[in-house]
Amino acid sequence: MILLLIAQQTLATTIQVDIDRNPVNLNESFKITFTANDSPDDDPDFKSLEQDFSILNQSSSSSSSWINGKSTKTLQWSLMVMAKHAGNLIIPAVKFGHDVSSPLPVTITDAIANKASNNDEDLFIEVEATPKDTYIQSQVLYTLRLYTRVDLSQARLDEPELADAVIERLGDDSRFNTQVNGLDYSVTERKYAIFPQKSGKLTIKPLTLTAEIITNNRPNFNGFFNSQATKTKRIESKAITLEVKPAPTAFTGKHWLSAQQLVLKQDWSGDIAQMKIGEPLTRTLTLLAKGSTLSQLPELNTTLSNAQLKAYPDQPVLQEQKKTDGVMAFREEKIALILSKAGDYQLPAIHIPWFNTESQKMEMAEIPETTITALADAQTVVNNPQITPANTPTLTTTPSINTLPETNYWLWSSVCLAIGWLITVIVFLKLRTKSEPLNKDVETNTEITEGIKALKNACIQNDAIATKNALIAWGKLNFNQATLAGIADCCDARLRDEILHLNHSLYGKAISEWQGKKLFQAFTENKARQKKVLDKDNSLEPLNRL
Repeated sequence: MILLLIAQQTLATTIQVDIDRNPVNLNESFKITFTANDSPDDDPDFKSLEQDFSILNQSSSSSSSWINGKSTKTLQWSLMVMAKHAGNLIIPAVKFGHDVSSPLPVTITDAIANKASNNDEDLFIEVEATPKDTYIQSQVLYTLRLYTRVDLSQARLDEPELADAVIERLGDDSRFNTQVNGLDYSVTERKYAIFPQKSGKLTIKPLTLTAEIITNNRPNFNGFFNSQATKTKRIESKAITLEVKPAPTAFTGKHWLSAQQLVLKQDWSGDIAQMKIGEPLTRTLTLLAKGSTLSQLPELNTTLSNAQLKAYPDQPVLQEQKKTDGVMAFREEKIALILSKAGDYQLPAIHIPWFNTESQKMEMAEIPETTITALADAQTVVNNPQITPANTPTLTTTPSINTLPETNYWLWSSVCLAIGWLITVIVFLKLRTKSEPLNKDVETNTEITEGIKALKNACIQNDAIATKNALIAWGKLNFNQATLAGIADCCDARLRDEILHLNHSLYGKAISEWQGKKLFQAFTENKARQKKVLDKDNSLEPLNRL
């Protein structure tokens, strides 16, 4: 019986619970979604919800997919509900036969929307920003709600505008019903994440809605082309002013990084205590930041190559998710490590200072110093039992020709002939390569030189558009990239940040304020670092991608 109970718990279906927003005002409807990745034991029983919530309507859906030879199935139950009273409520566990969902807290506020200036209005906009008092490059959630009691045939709504800021739209619009001053309204809610790039007082301009409202009046004629009568109405929201503070003086990090939450971790492809000499071991570094953008995330790899340890970093994986509660930035770096000698090696610790916008305190994300150990191969240890992994020397064995058995004579002769043939082929290919014309390389180098001159002139003149064109021409020749974002991913952190800043400036309202001095300085230092790395690693050919 105990084994059966354990098996039943192991095979239980996990049911995830989500709500479309939190908190929720009293007399506002909101959606609860139950999601299962497998068929639960039975149909859901929603009676437990009726104590604190009224179920307005419900629906279910299912979907299946086939990925990499594996079939997956998703089942969803969606409920539109309204709370019966205000307070910190709990969406209770719902039974699906023997399977049960987890409870979920939700806050129901009893604040009555005060719309004195919009009394008896059929259409109005409400906007809010949280927090209004924030730090530079920190996330501000900007929410707009369109309240309507009429039918619209067409509507056009402006996007929020704020100079010296990065603005990202979050998720899809949500819709619900509510009451304002005793009147029923349909509400459409839209959210944005705003990241101010300058300190001081910044004002988000009012949003303008132009809508065609369907009236009850009908045209005075009849016919096939008769249509509903409409009237045009234009309304505006209020402006919102943000108080943006510079980075606090207590922050000691080299690069300012603010976030609601930050996670740093490392993973290994094998056992770091039993590495094999000459075989690669992959280290994966991951940084996840909630309430931050990709351009704010620093580089993670601090491992430097030397005579005993070679490090081959791969291109970083960069992702950005825009959810209803904010932006989530993700950076992953993979580094292949190869040891040429047995022993213990210390990888330096990784420290990333960051400012927690929730606690308003500086924190430190870190990976401590890591020890990796390379062992001698098994054959060497067997032949030399006194050798330990910590002091195993590199052994070379030279067999005596006199001790070779007579039967191996033809084998060694064949090996020598094969080596001679291989050397001949290599020499032939090298001579052929040297004899090829170099005109193409000369032309490419000339184009790169001219492109750098054009980039320098554009940066000196603070011409953002000309700088963009010069960077794209340079990126095509060097990385086969034709966009600023693609070129930025191929550069070091400082040049990447300057290119992304240029990209944002080109789509803002303050193009003339962009300064090119920092970008060209970062470009020059990036070139110097590239040349230094190439000169240093000429002794060993790079590995192919793993």
